[in-house]
Amino acid sequence: MSTPRLRRAERAQSVVALGGGHGLHASLSALRQLVDDLTIDELTAIVTVADNGGSSGRLRGEFGVLPPGDLRMALAALCGSDQWGDTWARVLQHRFQGNGEMRGHVVGNLLIVGLWELLTKDGHGHVDALDWVGRLLGAKGRVLPMALTPMDISARVRGAGDDPDEVTTVRGQVEVATTSGVITSISLVPEDPPVSEEAITAIRQADWVVLGPGSWFTSVLPHLMVPALRQAIVDTEAQVVVVLNLEPQDGETGGFDLSDHLAVLTDHAPDLQIDVVIADAGTPGDELAKLEDVVRDLGAALVVDAVSMGDGTARHDPERLAATYARILGSPD
Repeated sequence: MSTPRLRRAERAQSVVALGGGHGLHASLSALRQLVDDLTIDELTAIVTVADNGGSSGRLRGEFGVLPPGDLRMALAALCGSDQWGDTWARVLQHRFQGNGEMRGHVVGNLLIVGLWELLTKDGHGHVDALDWVGRLLGAKGRVLPMALTPMDISARVRGAGDDPDEVTTVRGQVEVATTSGVITSISLVPEDPPVSEEAITAIRQADWVVLGPGSWFTSVLPHLMVPALRQAIVDTEAQVVVVLNLEPQDGETGGFDLSDHLAVLTDHAPDLQIDVVIADAGTPGDELAKLEDVVRDLGAALVVDAVSMGDGTARHDPERLAATYARILGSPD
């Protein structure tokens, strides 16, 4: 099995992680531990802003703001591991119960939107408000939106209706994630959204860029559909790490194996140079052998580690993932 080109740097390193939802939360929870032990001195999350469901969708529709949910989850992951940080993370993630209009809203979503409203009046924008939330929480890194305007994901889907060969278009993050057909490609609406200079700078100056894990078509690939972000990722001197999911996701990647995940990624961004691919040690042997061939053809290195929770769920274990990241970044376990 191939060995990654480890950078055994004497200094701490800069990492940018891109994604959204639970996958990015797990990745950031792992990377935050490397900030604590000084392996990483600068950690930035660039987060998908295409959610149109739940509390985020409601706030997006009512206030015309970026959907805050994935941004909130990233901030919660970056809270410290002490009692203060753990408490703030729980507060951010608390979802209101009851039977009234507040039911289903999340405290962190309301906090972020509230700061957006206040700071916009003072001439500030989305990035400033997220920085304020990060400082309030003592976050071990910075959270930036993928774009400065709300996005919609549009997907070409085959077999969503009665005709298995018919290709139709599905629009909306929730609609794409739950389609009954096979997704063949995605695009974004708008196609060329404005991107913060902070996000571009973070990618250009990074030592490592991490893509995945997460919902492949609605959390991971969208970053490569934003022209400015994609160009920054292609041009950066950082090494690019792709963290593969643990199993197919119904609606998005049903029937996919790990090689299919990589194929879709390279189809959408053929000019992207991938340096390291991480897969779980529990991957079946025949699937792993196929993956090795694909990764070798990409000129990348394959790292196979036990990174799952090991409880039968398709979740990455932040502790195990942190150990894998530490080894790849060249620090001692």
